[in-house]
Amino acid sequence: MNIFPTARPRRLRNNSTIRRLVRETTLSPADFIYPLFVVHGQGVRREIASMPGQYQLSVDRLAVEAEEIAALGIPAVILFGVPAAKDAVGSENFAAGGIVQQATRAIKAAAPDLLVITDVCLCEYTEHGHCGLVNTPGAEWYDPHRPEGYVLNDPTLEILGRVAVRHAEAGADMVAPSGMLDGMVAAIRASLDEAGYSGLPILSYAVKYASGFYGPFRDAAEGAPKFGDRRSHQMDPANAREALREAEQDIAEGADIIMVKPALPYLDIIRRVRERTAAPVAAYNVSGEYSMVKAAAARGWLDEHAVALECLTAIKRAGADMILTYWAKEAARWIGEQL
Repeated sequence: MNIFPTARPRRLRNNSTIRRLVRETTLSPADFIYPLFVVHGQGVRREIASMPGQYQLSVDRLAVEAEEIAALGIPAVILFGVPAAKDAVGSENFAAGGIVQQATRAIKAAAPDLLVITDVCLCEYTEHGHCGLVNTPGAEWYDPHRPEGYVLNDPTLEILGRVAVRHAEAGADMVAPSGMLDGMVAAIRASLDEAGYSGLPILSYAVKYASGFYGPFRDAAEGAPKFGDRRSHQMDPANAREALREAEQDIAEGADIIMVKPALPYLDIIRRVRERTAAPVAAYNVSGEYSMVKAAAARGWLDEHAVALECLTAIKRAGADMILTYWAKEAARWIGEQL
């Protein structure tokens, strides 16, 4: 049956106020988590060449940054640290004076209400750049049944627990294990509980794909692997059902929030995970997604403002409750201008 001209959907589109009134998905600065890269030194604000507008910051620059982020209505940051020195186990990662521990204290002193989430992984801290201990002849964790250079799962879990406790001691509000190692959430939960931090939540990188979109991040965090790749523990981009299994397992182990990473190429995965669980779902709008739009905008091929907000809206529309994004500060300003 032809219902035109009685039905005219354009009636709800040709007035900007009506468009806002019937909008199904809305973005707010309160949806965002802003990543920060922290380095040693004084007065450091070093732009990341592959991520225009993003910087490595020294601890003394964090107070001003934290105050600006909080003033924009962004509720949380996630910290990635670049250590002074790297070794086989990532010792600075779990040292009392580690770079993330220093950064956490500085941010909480400057902006106490700003939520500080800390990344828990070994890749930035190890000399080999992998997410766990690697199988090395002569090392105490050497496994003769695994090939040399293999990322060992179970021996790494104890270190991840130590890192999480150190972050909690420094004042972190939440920890975020990102290595995609089996049992990482259970190990961290047990370590936190034993140390008296049973109330500290875990945001798990539950569904993290072995993606080509991470390149600029590895420049920023100085954590690219020195050999091999991360396909032994990060997920195959071709798999969707596996994502549901990973999310369910991490929730069962004690994850309070689960994350899908990357976001834009995996909107279908965000939707599937959202439909399967009642737990809060985060999505990471990763460095490659950000940088490719920045590059196109710099050449005049795209309107960055419009495309960035469209990307973030798509991620939220797919089912994300919160979005980790390098556009957080810019998007918060753009949203404010629209009000």
